[in-house]
Amino acid sequence: MSFKSLRILAAVAASMALLAGMPASAAEKVSVRLKWLAQAQFAGFYVAKAKGFYDQAGLDLTINPGGPNLNVETLVASGNDTFGLAGGTETVLLAREKGLPLVCIGVTVQNTPFTYVTYKDSGITKVKDFAGKKVATWFTGTQYTLYSMLASAGVKQSDLTIVPQSGSMAPFVEKQFDVAAATYYNELNTLKEQGLGDKLTLIKPDDYGVVVQQDTVLVSEKYRNEKPQQVQAFMNATIKGWKYALQNKKEAIDIVMAAAPSLNRAHQEAMLDEFEKLVKAGKGTTDGILAIDLPTVEKMQTQLVGYKALKAPADLSKAYDASFWNQVPAGDKKF
Repeated sequence: MSFKSLRILAAVAASMALLAGMPASAAEKVSVRLKWLAQAQFAGFYVAKAKGFYDQAGLDLTINPGGPNLNVETLVASGNDTFGLAGGTETVLLAREKGLPLVCIGVTVQNTPFTYVTYKDSGITKVKDFAGKKVATWFTGTQYTLYSMLASAGVKQSDLTIVPQSGSMAPFVEKQFDVAAATYYNELNTLKEQGLGDKLTLIKPDDYGVVVQQDTVLVSEKYRNEKPQQVQAFMNATIKGWKYALQNKKEAIDIVMAAAPSLNRAHQEAMLDEFEKLVKAGKGTTDGILAIDLPTVEKMQTQLVGYKALKAPADLSKAYDASFWNQVPAGDKKF
């Protein structure tokens, strides 16, 4: 072997040794802020984290729980959190109107996740029967769903007494008001666990043409513009996490319970069963997990402007960005 060949081999060997001693490229540190504390409603994120989907996508992700005194939109817009899971359509549009540079890149819940409940012995079977009654609702944007239902049924808001609702269903159980709001995956399950399931009548917003998509995935315009590859990686891994969670629900609950051991397992199992229906509803099945339904968004925006919750329609092309969702292969996001 010539001296020149030996020099080349030595150089190659030295280069390989140098590379072997170098650390792999560091994963991008990111976080996602949830809208509430750990529970099965957020199983997709916890599963994606536990199964290593975020790691495989090059993301060192931290899941930050939400709470009553935390505002997801502000935390994401300020850069304190990279991604956020916020409320529904109204959350996105109101945040944009306030000047927060946020973009919705996906929507988890495709149908209205809550209903209005009343007792069968109340004689209330439809929205028209709300007239003259005391109706409780959350004033977190949910009130606009109630207003839309009333308008659809030709009932004036002044025809009934609308009161704010807390997070507890105890006042409804004690019949302090006639009608209350309840999510399918949480409060309604709580009522069923108390043996009240057969005593209730459900009055559903969707039956009145009022569809409110919830659990919107947010990112700031700045991060979206500067690091699109990481946004795409987050979208890919999150969708993968939700698909795995809903195809392996026992394991998904194990993972959620590991994150929050004090949770009631039976309640979490019931929550995930109901949440699965909401994720798979509408475009969730026809198009795929986290699909954005812009016609439904436009309809809700018209209602919000009509009730003066919004001063003017937002530019939906800036408020919503489906480009990352579009890049996820159909086979990965469909069931």
